[in-house]
Amino acid sequence: MIELTDTNSSEIAAAFVRDRIRAGSPAMGMVLTLIVVVEDEEAEEAMACARAASKEHPARVLGVILGDGRGAPQVHAQVGIGQGWTGETAMIWLRGEVVKHPDSVVLPLLLPDSPVAVWWAGNAPMDPAHDPLGALAQRRITDAAAVTRGKQKAMHTLCAAYSPGNTDLAWTRLTPWRALLASALDQYELPVTSAVVTAERISPSADLMAVWLRERLKVRVERKSSKGPGITEIVLETKKGPIRITRLDGKLATISSPERPDRPIALKRLEIPALLAEELRRLDEDNVYADVAKAFAKKSLS
Repeated sequence: MIELTDTNSSEIAAAFVRDRIRAGSPAMGMVLTLIVVVEDEEAEEAMACARAASKEHPARVLGVILGDGRGAPQVHAQVGIGQGWTGETAMIWLRGEVVKHPDSVVLPLLLPDSPVAVWWAGNAPMDPAHDPLGALAQRRITDAAAVTRGKQKAMHTLCAAYSPGNTDLAWTRLTPWRALLASALDQYELPVTSAVVTAERISPSADLMAVWLRERLKVRVERKSSKGPGITEIVLETKKGPIRITRLDGKLATISSPERPDRPIALKRLEIPALLAEELRRLDEDNVYADVAKAFAKKSLS
């Protein structure tokens, strides 16, 4: 790693070039720029997740740590390639007045003619699309489950501020559940009359699931609490009987349906690197999430 103290964007960009030449790889095949906004104490874990996701999506990864805005403006950075990364990486610490304008530091470091994604690994801004760093990105990834306080309120706020390109890992966690439910319903012609979602009391994913089922099936959806982990059961009631998916250990689910034997199926809870990699696969608007977010905001703000 190249250590840069009291630096600027030009010196960080030059360090990228020197590192590439020294590695004998002037073209890294990077497909996007990923900005990771994170607290200092959580930076190592967040960058490890970004490194794992970059194996599927080679990227220039810029970790940005925002100070409290006090003191003289300073920019410190560590720049490097290799060490398990498929592209380039830089950790950037901002202090003083420059904290209010992080885009002025990050903008010159974006890969030209390539998409930009930003991931807030902890607390996210109330309106990601109008955040200085969020405004640079085509994809803005938040995680309501990762905020330190008020997870449900955070999910409400993010849904109310939805803009094309926004997404949340609470929604991404539902992908295996949604696929399994869609597959189960394909086997029955009878309509669903009601549904129940059971999960931990505070689970943004379960709250989104309840809204998604309500909007898609046009039925009443009850939200119940359990000890978790995550979502533990979803029941769809039909005239022939319930379609029930139960997952008590966060790994293996059991599907019960009318006139068919119970069958087990793998339904492991996805880790952050897998969730992040999934979100980076598509940089266009997620229309389904857009509809759910808008419906969730109406419900929660009424």
